[in-house]
Amino acid sequence: MLWIHSVKYSPCGRLSKKRARSLPLSLCVTLLIPLTVATSLSQKPARSVESSAKIELQKATKLAQQGDQVAALSLTSALLDKYPDFVPALKLQGSLLERSGQSSEAWRIYQEALSDAPNDAELLLIMGLHLLLGGQNDQAIILLRRRLRLLPMDGDSLFYLAQAYHLNGDDALALQSIRNCLRVEADNASVLQKYGEMLSSSGDNSAALHWLLRARQFDATLELIDYDIAVASFYNMDLPSALKYAARAAEHDPNDLHILALYAAVALKLSQWQNAKAIFERILAVKSDDGAALLGLGECELELRNYQASVNILSHLLQVDPTRITAHFFLARAFRGLGRTSEAQQESDLHNMMMQQISSVPLRQDAERQKAIWDQVRLLLTEHRESDALRLARVKPPGPSATRGNAYVFIGAVYLSMGNTEDAKRNLTFALATEPTARGAHTYGGIIDILQGDLATAEKDFQAELAHDPNNRLARAGLGEVRYRQERWSDAVNQLTQSKTTTPRFLFMLCDSYFRLGEVKSANEASELLAAYARGEPRIFDGLIDLLKRNGQLTLAQQLSLRSGP
Repeated sequence: MLWIHSVKYSPCGRLSKKRARSLPLSLCVTLLIPLTVATSLSQKPARSVESSAKIELQKATKLAQQGDQVAALSLTSALLDKYPDFVPALKLQGSLLERSGQSSEAWRIYQEALSDAPNDAELLLIMGLHLLLGGQNDQAIILLRRRLRLLPMDGDSLFYLAQAYHLNGDDALALQSIRNCLRVEADNASVLQKYGEMLSSSGDNSAALHWLLRARQFDATLELIDYDIAVASFYNMDLPSALKYAARAAEHDPNDLHILALYAAVALKLSQWQNAKAIFERILAVKSDDGAALLGLGECELELRNYQASVNILSHLLQVDPTRITAHFFLARAFRGLGRTSEAQQESDLHNMMMQQISSVPLRQDAERQKAIWDQVRLLLTEHRESDALRLARVKPPGPSATRGNAYVFIGAVYLSMGNTEDAKRNLTFALATEPTARGAHTYGGIIDILQGDLATAEKDFQAELAHDPNNRLARAGLGEVRYRQERWSDAVNQLTQSKTTTPRFLFMLCDSYFRLGEVKSANEASELLAAYARGEPRIFDGLIDLLKRNGQLTLAQQLSLRSGP
C-alpha cells in the first residue's frame, strides 16, 4: 500500500529520557545542583578567589538544595559581581536561572562560563546537549568531541555524539559512536535501545530486533521500546509481531499519533479493516485533516463495502491534499461499488495520468526536508542575514548533491520567491561565475527574464540549462512558457508535456494550448489533471472553469466544480 510508505518511522530523533544522569537542565534540572556542588569546588577558577568566596558558594549551593532558589540566586549574583569569572559560581547561577524558567539567560551564562573554561567537561556536556536539542548538530558535535578528548570512551559523550551524527545524516559515524558506547556501558538498557534504533534506521532491522529485544529484557519500561520493536518488526516483514508490539505501545501511549499511525498501518497490511478503521478514527479525533489517516480510513470503508462513506472521506482528503494520488484509485473503486461507472472511469483515468507524472516528483519526505531548509533560509533573508543563510545552504544543501555554486543558486531562488529579483539575479550571476554549470542558475535566471518581459534572453537561459541538464523539469516547463507567450501552441504543448509538470500555472498553459490547437480531448484530460493539483489554488481553479466554459466544455466545468467541493 502506498499509504504505508508515507508513514515516517524514524524514532532516532529523540533523546533518551531514561538516561537521566546527563540530561540538560530543561529535562532533568534537579540533578544539576548536586552535580555543580560536587564539581564546583574541585574546579580551578580563572583567577584566585578568597576562601570566603568559596564559603559563599557553598552557602548558595546549600540554599538551592533546600529549595530557596531566590536566596541562592541572590547570593550567587552578589558573588559574581565581585568575581565575574568565577566559573563554579557561573555554573550554579546558570542552573538556578534554568530552574526558575529563565532558560535563555541561563544558556547565556553557561556560554560565558564555557568561554572562561573551554575544557570544563561538565559545561561541554551541558552546552553540547543544549545545541543538540536546538538543532545545531554541527556545533554540538564539536563540543562533544572536545569532551571526548578530555574523557576518552566517556559513555555520555559517545551516546549523545551518536545522536548528533545520526541527526546530521551520518549513520556510519553514528553507529561507530554508539558501538563504542556499548563497549563501556554494555548493560545500559538505553544504550542497547539506541543501538537498535540506529540499526533499524540504517536498514539492518534483523540486527536491530536482537538489540531492541535485549534492551526490553533489561528494562521493559524504556520509553517507546515497544514502538521501536514494532517498527523493526514491520520493516522485517514480521507483521504479527509488529501488530503485537504496536498494540502494546498504543496501550501505553494512547494519544501518540506516531504510534497510532504505525499500529493502523500494520492492521491495514494484515487486512484487519475494522481494527484499522477504529485506529484511524482515533487519529482523526486528534488531527482531523491528517492526510494519511484519511486515506487509510477511506480504504477501510471501501474494503468494508461502505462505499458512500469511502467516497465522502476520499473526496474530503483530495480537498485537503490534492496530491494524494492513491485516493483517486480508491475513489474509482468506491464509485464502481455505487454503480457510478462514469465517475469511476474519470477517477481511474486521472489516477493513471498522475502516475505518469510521479516518477519525476520528489519523495514526500525529501520535499518536506527541502521546505524546512527553504523556510529557514527565507527567514534569515527576511532579517537581512544573507551570510547566515548562505552558511546554512552550504551545510545543508537542499539538492541531491553539493557543488560550489549550489548555495548561491538556492539563495537566488529564495530571493526570487520573495519578489526580490535584484538580489536573486546577483546571487545567480555569482553562482555562474563560480561554477558555469551550477544546476538551476540559468533556470531561475530565465524566470526572471520572463518576469521582465525578455523572452529572447529567457529562451537562451533555459536552453543553456537544458544543454548540461536535459532532465531539468523546471527549465523544460519554463521553455514551454516562453513558447506559450510566443503563441507557438504546438511547441508549448511539446515542452510542457515533456516537463511532466505538476505545477498548476504550467498545466493551465497546457490546457489552453490544447484548446487553441483544437485538441479538445487532450485539453479535457489536461483539465482533469490541473483540477486535481489546483484545488489548493482557487484563482487558478476558477481560471480553469472559465477556460472550459469559454471552450464549450460546460458539462466538464460543472463536474469539476462539484468535485472540488464548497
